Amino acid sequence: MIRQSLIMKQRILLFALLALLAITIVVGMGLGYSSLSYDRLVPTLLGQGTFKEEFVLFSVRLPRMLVTMLAGMALALSGAIMQGITRNDLADPGILGINAGAGAAIAVFFLFFPVNVGSFVYLLPLVAFAGALLTALVIYIFAYHRQNGLQPVRLVLIGVGFSMALSGLMIVLISSAERSKVDFIARWLAGTVWGTDWPVIGAMMPWLLALVPFALYKANRLNLLGLSEHVAIGVGVSVEKERAVLLVAAVALAASAVSVTGGIAFIGLMVPHIAKALVGPRNQLFLPIAILIGGWLLLLADTIGRQIAEPDGIPAGIMVAFIGAPYFMFLLLKK
Repeated sequence: MIRQSLIMKQRILLFALLALLAITIVVGMGLGYSSLSYDRLVPTLLGQGTFKEEFVLFSVRLPRMLVTMLAGMALALSGAIMQGITRNDLADPGILGINAGAGAAIAVFFLFFPVNVGSFVYLLPLVAFAGALLTALVIYIFAYHRQNGLQPVRLVLIGVGFSMALSGLMIVLISSAERSKVDFIARWLAGTVWGTDWPVIGAMMPWLLALVPFALYKANRLNLLGLSEHVAIGVGVSVEKERAVLLVAAVALAASAVSVTGGIAFIGLMVPHIAKALVGPRNQLFLPIAILIGGWLLLLADTIGRQIAEPDGIPAGIMVAFIGAPYFMFLLLKK
């Protein structure tokens, strides 16, 4: 039974985070290489702006901010699911090698297969999902022990090893590729948000619309999987089946995000801990909070990165790493 005070606190935090997201979006609309004054935002949104104002807002700023926000939400939820099914506070799609698996698949697809401009945006999440899922399965097999079950520390170590190996593979693949294709993969590795138009949002939305409600529906199962395996089995949970289904969901969320934002790590690591510190460890309470914090954090990182170095800015992945790497070290020492 969840206390009424916690439910009320969660609702207040949800409204506060929605307001914070809205404020960040409004501020981000007026910032960038091409200036757009804030007193012209409302007329431009209503279709009364000049051609330049409408182009900057609807073709450049809004799509990029929405893509970044949705990707942050997907990465945060993916990290929360992974931490739940592995009972490991250090689990994250980037640290465990899932992002690297998606990146290796994208690199192979982009470098060696003919690219159709019309279908490229929609195929990329599927390619990333295939690579990420294959990587996750191999890591899971290596980390699983027949007698003791899933080994959390072993999972992190194997994941880090696979991440480094796959990153090395991508460097080998692009070393002899065409310059234009190398530039794209190099920007992906740095965590540059390359998907900045409306078709990208259309490619991401089906994944999020299906998987976010599914994860919230499975919140109680995640609570049980967070206990020891013997307790979960004792209350009637099919541990391996639930873990496999949720792992596929987490991989799909991560793949849909990194396919358009590049190799961004640490969002899935930090955000679940922040959400748990605010409303406690119940998945029903902290998952919605984590989703909104993830969207806001990546949006904020990308907005700040765009202002530091014009016109291209600093990749969002690097901005997040400035915060996430020290936090990862703190958790590693603590645990």
